Amino acid sequence: MADKNSGRTEDLRAKSDDQLSTDLTELKRESFNLRFQAATNQLERPARIREVRRDIARIKTLQGERVRDTAAAKSGA
Repeated sequence: MADKNSGRTEDLRAKSDDQLSTDLTELKRESFNLRFQAATNQLERPARIREVRRDIARIKTLQGERVRDTAAAKSGA
């Protein structure tokens, strides 16, 4: 299972900041739709909620790393 997750992370690392932002927006929209389906008992794959939440967390983590790296480079550290 760790191999599958590390592959997702590597795929995300290869994307640009704009692509990550676009993916994040799409995942948040999907998350909303999944929550709505769960509330109305129409959810086909309950595990997808967890996958989407974790993908959102991966993207936010990468964005935070990039911000910190940029700040460190600017400060000369």
